[in-house]
Amino acid sequence: MSARLYRTALVLGFISAIGPFAIDMYLPALPTIAKDLHANDAAVQMSLMVFFLATALMQMFCGPFSDIYGRKLPLYLGLALFAAGSVGSAMATNIEMLIFFRFIQGVGASAGMVVPRAIVRDLYTGVDAARLMSMLMLVFSISPILAPLTGSFIIEDFSWRGVFWAVLLAAILGLALVFFAQEETRPVEQRISGGVGRALRGYAFLIRDSKFIGLTCIGGFCMAAFFVYIANSSFIFIEKYGLTPREYSLVFSLNAISFFGVSQLNGMLASRYGLGKVVSYAVTGYLVTMVIMVLAAIFLTQSLWMIMTFLFIGNGFLGLVLPGTSVLALDDHGEIAGTAAALLGTLQLLVAAAAMGLSSFIMTGNVLPMLVAIALCGFSGWVLTYLTIMRHGLKKPSSHVTEIH
Repeated sequence: MSARLYRTALVLGFISAIGPFAIDMYLPALPTIAKDLHANDAAVQMSLMVFFLATALMQMFCGPFSDIYGRKLPLYLGLALFAAGSVGSAMATNIEMLIFFRFIQGVGASAGMVVPRAIVRDLYTGVDAARLMSMLMLVFSISPILAPLTGSFIIEDFSWRGVFWAVLLAAILGLALVFFAQEETRPVEQRISGGVGRALRGYAFLIRDSKFIGLTCIGGFCMAAFFVYIANSSFIFIEKYGLTPREYSLVFSLNAISFFGVSQLNGMLASRYGLGKVVSYAVTGYLVTMVIMVLAAIFLTQSLWMIMTFLFIGNGFLGLVLPGTSVLALDDHGEIAGTAAALLGTLQLLVAAAAMGLSSFIMTGNVLPMLVAIALCGFSGWVLTYLTIMRHGLKKPSSHVTEIH
């Protein structure tokens, strides 16, 4: 592995992690925010959902923008907006104000979600791209592993508002890294012209590519399973199981360690078995693990350690699914990598946000509805894996991206 690859993984991983940091650091504070701003649980969860929706929708603009104007400019603009949203969130005096500035934060975070994937595609394809994507996720793992624990210390000493001042500092550091350490991987001669019309034609082409859509939605449903857990676990584990915010942060970190630890096997497994088989086996393993977890919760026990054991195993499988589906989906679309990465990210986050929103209707404050919702997401991902990969293998798209003019 070259020094350039390690540096790229470090920079892109940190930039990608800034947005999730703004989620994971304040998860332990959700019950406290509800009390402090005199809001119900659903309203506080809305501050989480609008962040996801803003991040998802704005990727549709950010991706084509990066194909036309290069990769660095949208990163500068996105990080600046994220910083502004962080200041507003820290100073919010009611839940409506918090929701508004969380939306602004999400708009800014969209650049950090889509552009790094496009940069990976600019530099590598296939197994090499899988290795870089996995390394990027290893750096990215600092967010769900350390952010909740760090957030619990900040919340204890500075209240939940301190979390947003902390992510403001992260955004400023991200701007410095983009300026000093990240090269422009989309030189002027490779940038596309055509503006909005070209972007729309690119999206129309991608939507007709069943391989791209299938792989994207496989990752989307697997991401949805994790988002359902994110949205509901703090209320359940803190209020039902009596964990302190710091204990919850440690429990949350275990899942992240499993996810990102196993993700480092992607390159080795892909070179030996192929990415398609790795994704197929991983999705199947995840579904089986989640079904067994639900059955154990119904017929045996709902102990915290039983639940955490199965989630730990399941999230290891997810560590193989998400990098693999992203690399496979982008492989055929180098010319419009930014547009493809944008549609991939938008669809995945929309699927995840929809699952998170729908799951809220069945939540009762007990753990079983959350586990059932997670298993249903896994089942949906498996069905799409069967239709996209298992039944006929991975087919090439019917036409080439270079025909888009």
